[in-house]
Amino acid sequence: MSGSNKFGFAPVDTETATPKRTRTPGPMGAAVRDTAETLADTTEAKVEQRRRNAEDARKFRDAQEGGLLLVELPVGNVLTDDLPRDRLVLDEVAVSEEMDELKSSIRARGQKEPIEVYETAPGQYQLKKGWRRLTALRQLLSETGDERFAQVIARVETGDGDRLLRYVDMVEENVVREDLTFAEMAQVAITAAQDSNVPETDPAELVSRLYSALIKTKRSYIRSFVFLLTALGDDLKWPKAVPRNLGVGVARAIKSEQQIVPLRSELSACSSPEDQTRILTEFLASDKKPEEGATAKPEPRQKLEFFIGKTKVTARDGELRIVSGSDFANTSRQTLEEAVKAFEGVLNGTPRIR
Repeated sequence: MSGSNKFGFAPVDTETATPKRTRTPGPMGAAVRDTAETLADTTEAKVEQRRRNAEDARKFRDAQEGGLLLVELPVGNVLTDDLPRDRLVLDEVAVSEEMDELKSSIRARGQKEPIEVYETAPGQYQLKKGWRRLTALRQLLSETGDERFAQVIARVETGDGDRLLRYVDMVEENVVREDLTFAEMAQVAITAAQDSNVPETDPAELVSRLYSALIKTKRSYIRSFVFLLTALGDDLKWPKAVPRNLGVGVARAIKSEQQIVPLRSELSACSSPEDQTRILTEFLASDKKPEEGATAKPEPRQKLEFFIGKTKVTARDGELRIVSGSDFANTSRQTLEEAVKAFEGVLNGTPRIR
């Protein structure tokens, strides 16, 4: 049989492979492909850059809210009248040798340590920490007119900060440096107790909050000075000059109002810190000296009066009177009963529950 079919065609040779066409892109195709690849790479890079920008923005906001960023503020925009300072005699500090040394350092090397502030209005700040550094810059600006001293480096607290924690921050630096006297530390507690934005009104109780970093013995000394400054008031004209042991001793020796009145009268007549020290020393010595021939116990005091913040407490035999701005008549009976039970528990030595 012939290899051709009736149509006259020979069978197809399936074993012979038909060569495939190799298609090479032309110049336009190559350009389009390169452009597409570049666009894909660029899009991926932009996505990664946006991710990094978002992460950096988040970290920036966290740092800003945490008060970790340092900013430059005009010295005139930082006020110091909201939070009472921990220094009793700021005018003396402002003209002291230490202030001159600080100014010399800033003049030569610039401000190295930032101050800390909190914002009270847009562009307005109140000082929390760094009174000496701010004062040094203000003095240098006034003395030299050099604009280098017109800006202060600061950390800014954002949001509504805890008022008591601001007191803690204010004293923390000087306490660590052991730069505050016991009288100054006591005055901070007294001032904080009188601050309407601080819930605790007992300065002795505030000592533990303000000076938690100090050992128990030092906190006890501060409480003694709290009592001393409260009892003697403005008649103690030079509280910083009172030595620790003398102040603690006098505070412990005062047991009645009858002792306080003549002591305050003598102190009010003092003309120097030395006179004040002499009178306090004599008072302490007289308290320790037993009366000649005295064998009987001293007569109990008839009345004891003192203040806890703005609350006046009067204690007599079988009677305790509390006078304050609180409306006790509209306080629930349950609350008053709990308060009285807590009061009796303290007197009876029952552990206090906080």
